[in-house]
Amino acid sequence: MKIKVTILFLFIVALFAGTLVAEAWVYDFKASNEGDDILVEWRTTRENNLQYFAIERRSGSSGDFYEITRVIPRGSNSYYSYTDKSAYKPTDSFYAYRLAIYEQGGKVNYIKEYGISHSTVSGVRRTWGSIKAMFR
Repeated sequence: MKIKVTILFLFIVALFAGTLVAEAWVYDFKASNEGDDILVEWRTTRENNLQYFAIERRSGSSGDFYEITRVIPRGSNSYYSYTDKSAYKPTDSFYAYRLAIYEQGGKVNYIKEYGISHSTVSGVRRTWGSIKAMFR
């Protein structure tokens, strides 16, 4: 009888331990220029007990990261994308993005940073150039 209770106890502990483990297997995290915006995207193969993903951005090559949006997990084998329309684009800008994974228990894991140069000519300069061209 004592052996059966011990086995039952171990089975229950193993069952709950398996459900409490939070994890996300993220791959292909990247950012790319999409005209005036920056597209941030990633894929997952496994998601378990996650609260949300947070995309964080930093201006320049050093400094603090700031959360720009949260994304609700959709489950394993998912594709995610976010279009950052708030990345200000002067003549030359460098941004670094990282993905924060928030687990149900409050723990946070970070995916590696991805840096991108966001440096196309702004709309104001294009307009000014067009005006100058009209008077030539």
